[in-house]
Amino acid sequence: MDCYQQSSLRVCTAWIVLMILDLKLDWSEGASQAEINKHLEMGRDFLSRGQLQDALSHYHAAVEGDPNNYLTHFKRATVYLALGKSKFALQDLDRVLELKPDFTAARLQRGVVHLKQAQLDEAERDFSAVLSMEESDEAYHNLMRVTPTRHDIELAKAYIRGRDFIAAVELLTKIIEVCPWSSELRELRADCHAALGNIPSAISDIRSTTKLQSDNTVGYFKLATLHYQQGNAEESLKEVRECLKLDPEHKDCFPHYKKVKKVDKHLTDCRQAVEAKDFQSCINAAKKVLVVEPKVPMVVFEAKRKLCHCYLHGDQLSLSVQSCTEALQLSRSPDVLCDRAEAYINSDQFDDAIRDYHEAMEIDENFARAKDGMTRAQKLQKQSERRDYYKILGVTRSASKQEIIKAYRKAAQKWHPDNYRGEEKKKAEKKFIDIAAAKEVLTDPEKRQQFDRGDDPLDPESQQQNQGFNPFAQHHFHGSPFQFKFHFN
Repeated sequence: MDCYQQSSLRVCTAWIVLMILDLKLDWSEGASQAEINKHLEMGRDFLSRGQLQDALSHYHAAVEGDPNNYLTHFKRATVYLALGKSKFALQDLDRVLELKPDFTAARLQRGVVHLKQAQLDEAERDFSAVLSMEESDEAYHNLMRVTPTRHDIELAKAYIRGRDFIAAVELLTKIIEVCPWSSELRELRADCHAALGNIPSAISDIRSTTKLQSDNTVGYFKLATLHYQQGNAEESLKEVRECLKLDPEHKDCFPHYKKVKKVDKHLTDCRQAVEAKDFQSCINAAKKVLVVEPKVPMVVFEAKRKLCHCYLHGDQLSLSVQSCTEALQLSRSPDVLCDRAEAYINSDQFDDAIRDYHEAMEIDENFARAKDGMTRAQKLQKQSERRDYYKILGVTRSASKQEIIKAYRKAAQKWHPDNYRGEEKKKAEKKFIDIAAAKEVLTDPEKRQQFDRGDDPLDPESQQQNQGFNPFAQHHFHGSPFQFKFHFN
């Protein structure tokens, strides 16, 4: 096997150790010995290919066939270590040393495992025992690490008691390089990360403890809690379910599960309603989240940001601005800032929209939505100083085509030039031209989209103008009960 091509250094090391041991193994005669040898051969073969679970199953069979052979236990311990299952490896190493106390390779290996688990007293005893039997650079080197590590652990705990979490994290990181299999040290560092507000790093450390301890219900509950504090109900639910698999009646996990399940359902309903463009259902579901969980800030934030978005697209602009503002008090999210900016644009509050887009770009200078929104808001601000087709017809920016046509008919009937005389007629003619222009732009999807981007398709000065609108051409207004004639003499 080419060890340099293996994905795991532990697998390669385990294979080399077992190859050396095979040279030393002296089997007793017997019919079952051939079967044991076959299992050992197959175990070694699977190990060489990195198929650790298959290798382990054959080493199990070999141990069952000859439970008093110390080398067979040692081989299985080596595979356990390659799998990262130090608890079971220690059990095999303990058995090896019961059968053969002077087997220094096993004692050295056990000392290394104890050191990696931060079981310093046990590690010290094993390394010292090895050195009392033979010279060993590895045993000596590791023994020299025990006392400084013990001192560093005490100092890190002192930092934590003094609430110097930055210094504690720095020192614990150094210690964990020596003791990477210690759940206790990772839990300590996770607590420090959480105290500093670095929740992702805390989650990473706690997740490591659940891998180091397969029955770690406390770790799963902490993971569920940390994800929930971030407003991620879906991940929280996933972790708390892992806890309940180990203990269905867990005193902390079970009540947490009941609450988070409700929150996750309502947030899922929100997402699905947004996808279906059913914004009222989204609003209703978000309100239910706030009933179930009114206290955890980031869960409240998730509900408020949904209200912000769905009120906006439900054309309830003042409620959208209010919900966006409440969400932003909990977290300065670029997306929420852009939602509030859109609500401001739809309320013709362009200065406020520009301010929000600017802040969103300060948070993320590459945020395309904020960049595009800023350009649009600035164009609309300039456009508002000229002719605003929505204002001319008295409709909102989210008005449907049917609403626009209805408003147009009402305005056209009111400002028909034939209804006026003298100076009033000139004023009515100008109004009527604007009304006709508004109808032309806002009932044409392409022109309306262009206008919503801040470019007037009927403005000859616009760089992106379409064919100009000719106010003196005869226009036929479909669906109107009357026809119009212009008299400019």
